[in-house]
Amino acid sequence: MTSTPTPTTTTSSSLPPTRITVLISGSGTNLAALISACQPSAPPPSRSASSPPTSTTPHLPSCTLIRVISNRRSAYGLTRASDAAIPTHYHNLVAYKKQLPSTPAGVLAARESYDADLAALILADEPDLVVCAGWMHILTAKFLDPLREADVDVINLHPALPGAFDGANAIARAWEAGRSGEITRTGVMIHYVVDEVDRGEPVVVKEIELREGESLEELEGRVHEVEWKAIVEGTNVAVRRLWDRRKITKGAKEGSGS
Repeated sequence: MTSTPTPTTTTSSSLPPTRITVLISGSGTNLAALISACQPSAPPPSRSASSPPTSTTPHLPSCTLIRVISNRRSAYGLTRASDAAIPTHYHNLVAYKKQLPSTPAGVLAARESYDADLAALILADEPDLVVCAGWMHILTAKFLDPLREADVDVINLHPALPGAFDGANAIARAWEAGRSGEITRTGVMIHYVVDEVDRGEPVVVKEIELREGESLEELEGRVHEVEWKAIVEGTNVAVRRLWDRRKITKGAKEGSGS
C-alpha cells in the first residue's frame, strides 16, 4: 500500500485552534478515528459497534470537533459523538421532499432547500473545516457556495482511487473489477468536495493491492482499516493547508492596507 499526501509548510505545533464539523450517515467508525485523534482521553466506544484502535497521542492536537450532523436518525455515529460529549444534530432530506411534488424539478428543489439549510446550520457554529466521514448525500452548490464564501473548506473520504469508481458502492465495484482482471489495486482518498461527485482535488491518496481469492467482506475490512488512518491524515493536511492559505490572505490584505 502506498500513500500520497499533499505537501504543506505549516507544522502541527504552530496551528491555531481549528473548529471541525463532521457529517455522517452510518456507524461512524471514521468519526471514531477523528475523535481519538482529537480527544485521546474520550471514553471508549460501546462494544456493540466496531471501532478503530484508540490513540494515546492526539494526531490533531489543535482541532476540536464542534458538532456531528447525520442525515439518518439511526446512525450509530450519533451515539459515538454523544459519548464523547460532542453536540449532534439530525438533518434529514425526507421532510423536504414531502413538501414538494415528486417530480424531477420538485426533488431538485427539495435537495437545494435542504442543502441551503444545512449550510446555514453549519455556519452558525463558525467552523473552519467540514469533514464528510461516511456522508451519503451529494452536496449541491446551495451548500458548497455559502461555505466557500465563508472560507470554510469541505473534504470527503471516498474508498477508491482518484477518477475510479465515483459514487456509491465503490468497494464492491472495485472488487468486481479485480475479479475480472480489469484492475490490480484500489484505494482510499480524501479529497476536497466540489460540484462533481468525488472529483475534487485529492488531499491524501492511499493505494491498496487487491488479493487473489479475497472475498468482498475481506476487502471491505482492509479498506476500512486504511480509511481510519486516511481520515486523520487527510484532515491534518487539510487543516494545515487551510491555515497556510489564511495566513497568505491575511498578509496580502495587510500589505494592501485593506
